[in-house]
Amino acid sequence: MRPETGPVSAAPAPPAPAAAPDGAGPDEGPNWPGEADESAFLAAARESGEEAPPRLPAAPAPEEPAGSLPPLEELAGRVPPAVRAALDELFRAKFSAVRRIPAEAIDPQTSK
Repeated sequence: MRPETGPVSAAPAPPAPAAAPDGAGPDEGPNWPGEADESAFLAAARESGEEAPPRLPAAPAPEEPAGSLPPLEELAGRVPPAVRAALDELFRAKFSAVRRIPAEAIDPQTSK
């Protein structure tokens, strides 16, 4: 211990995590209602005359291709020329200037 710094004190302990308001612990995540809770809520809503919210339809199954896919050249040929030109203009790399960069700027260990 150096006299000019004084005694070393321990760092304060971090505060304990507060319990979540829904009763879930800090590592458990949110405490969502179960199927029984939802069905009880919907039954109570029907008894009081409220209209039940509509259920979302099930997601449709992804369509399977009817056979092998056409070659890439054929698919690229289906894209209109104006669209292909716009995509080429937007997404092609353009070189506007060439500049020499010192090796030290790229890798500092190469400097001697």
